[in-house]
Amino acid sequence: MILGISVGELAWLAGMIIVAGLVTGILAGLFGIGGGAIIVPVLYEVFGVLNVPVEVRMQLCIGTSLAIIVPTTFRSYREHLKRGAVMDEIVRAWWLPAVVGVGTGALIAAFAPGWVFQLAFAVIASLIALRLLIGRDDWRVADDLPKGTGLKAYGFVVGLCSALMGVSGGSVSNMILTMHGKPILRAVATSAGLGVPITIAGTVGFMLAGLPKQGSMPPLSIGFVSLIGFALMAPVSSFTASYGAQLAHALPKRWLEIGFGIFLLVASARFALAILGH
Repeated sequence: MILGISVGELAWLAGMIIVAGLVTGILAGLFGIGGGAIIVPVLYEVFGVLNVPVEVRMQLCIGTSLAIIVPTTFRSYREHLKRGAVMDEIVRAWWLPAVVGVGTGALIAAFAPGWVFQLAFAVIASLIALRLLIGRDDWRVADDLPKGTGLKAYGFVVGLCSALMGVSGGSVSNMILTMHGKPILRAVATSAGLGVPITIAGTVGFMLAGLPKQGSMPPLSIGFVSLIGFALMAPVSSFTASYGAQLAHALPKRWLEIGFGIFLLVASARFALAILGH
């Protein structure tokens, strides 16, 4: 027995995390996301077995997810950058407002119940998925992104959604960019770049937000970030991220849109069911 759990149970849970890490890395490179939509539900079950109180379990999952996908988004960004697909000017314009948005989300995490984050994911991701699955190339909000305050506001929204959903922001930024005339592949690559500052800021923010509730956290946790979960999943997902990015550059554009849309719908359904089960 380790921490009150049998060795067999620990081996099974570790296996779940490793398999999820493999899939997470591929998805990160393929769709420009950090894979948080897979990480969060898996960790929710893991922390349930470890008897983490339900009042803080979802926040712990999100904070740990953001920490895990730091190296994943970094590797994905580097792979897309090598291929010249990243729109650097957008990353430079969005990163600071996005970090402010992440900080706002971390502050909310210190006080809001877990179902708030599940609801945010289900609603936002479903809208994005529907746009991808039934949308057309000529669907546009505008032919280009706004300037000044409007552009920065988009960055803030991406960061806030990232903190509420436990993701790197790729799902939201992809939708914004494609609805403003940007090609899906370049949107994916740019989302991967923006995910680097978002996940770093989110990790720090959720660590700080959870410190007042440190007594409810499992062993080897800092605030709302589990170092055990990070150590098991991060290396695997980071390793496979570059393969997903290579695959993204080899697939037709419409395949990427359909695959990304289906992925988001499945993840949204999982969180919607969790809310109904409360």
